[in-house]
Amino acid sequence: MVNLTEGIEQEKAFRSHAPGYWSSNGGVAPELWNDWKWQLKNRVTKLGQLEEHLSLSEEERAGVLLSGDKLALAITPHFFNLIPRENPDDPIRRQMIPRIEETWGSPYDMADPCGEDSHMPVPGLVHRYPDRVLFLVTDRCAAYCRYCTRSRVVSGVGEQELHTDFEEALRYLEQHTEVRDVLLSGGDALLFSDGKLENLLSRLRAIPHIEFLRIGTRVPIFLPQRITPELCAMLAKYHPLWMSVHVNHPRELTIEVKEALERLANAGIPLGNQSVLLAGVNDNLETMKALVHKLLMCRVRPYYLYQCDLINGSSHLRTSVAKGIEIIEGLRGHTTGYAIPQYVIDAPGGGGKVPINPGYILYHDNEKIVIRNYEGKIFEYPETGNENGQFAPQREYHDEYLYS
Repeated sequence: MVNLTEGIEQEKAFRSHAPGYWSSNGGVAPELWNDWKWQLKNRVTKLGQLEEHLSLSEEERAGVLLSGDKLALAITPHFFNLIPRENPDDPIRRQMIPRIEETWGSPYDMADPCGEDSHMPVPGLVHRYPDRVLFLVTDRCAAYCRYCTRSRVVSGVGEQELHTDFEEALRYLEQHTEVRDVLLSGGDALLFSDGKLENLLSRLRAIPHIEFLRIGTRVPIFLPQRITPELCAMLAKYHPLWMSVHVNHPRELTIEVKEALERLANAGIPLGNQSVLLAGVNDNLETMKALVHKLLMCRVRPYYLYQCDLINGSSHLRTSVAKGIEIIEGLRGHTTGYAIPQYVIDAPGGGGKVPINPGYILYHDNEKIVIRNYEGKIFEYPETGNENGQFAPQREYHDEYLYS
């Protein structure tokens, strides 16, 4: 029987796993291991490479054989070292190794669950919210998560190809003065060379009404070697620049990742984390608490906890919404507010992010609002009576409503 608490205690520590599986045959010279381009060139991408190091289950082996027409297999050596040889239910392994369940259909699955294609006025630019856009700058990542929301376009083997027209996108941004916030994603913009990324950032920064820039990235986690002092110095020239990283499990926060995140923070880049709630990965309070506490130690603010999107082939990784609410309930009041992400559902079909919270408002009218705290205690707060808004049904409230 697995002792979850004991496992969580071990994963709270920051560890280096290098060179791990690459220690045989004389190992790898440190200057190569620490070269991000070497890491990319030596990614695990084939069944034979997996079987050289891992004892694959039948579900995994079948999934790998079928992955070539859905979402490519690719794992950096750094991240591959986090995967144990024998346990197919390991939380890191579940995120990265294809499984036959990816071929299972669900009546709720969608190719484009966030409705990005229908909100794309020019190729590669998604304008779904009034004042901000998502700029899909590449279809490649350092490694590929099996629950990827954009599996239809990333990795080069999905059902669509990403055709971003950079000049047309920049013209659109110049003309639409309501846009004040640009998020670079894809794929992962940090796979660009310093020069190519700087050229894009400088052109965006030259547009007067764009107030700040964001980069969404998993590179500091998959490929911490990419976060060089030179990259950080270049990024610091384009403030205000924010970065959202993506960590799902505390073991992903290694010594190397912590150092990479600290380099970014020292360059003045505010860091937030976006996790996806995944079955068998982080769908329990102990794991999530360890993750958010460890993120704060890396100077990263937990930002969003996403309910897993309804992407094709992801049903085996999706949890109930009730589980997400339970986790947030277990964090609120029991740890610092800085550690608590906003739990959201990206409404299927393009409805945008909808915050999901435990029910703390029990009753509200023009005279008072009745609320409960994290302990279940009930309090009244006087209302001004100047507004007609009502946030909870006007009903008699009793203790049982705390659990309804």
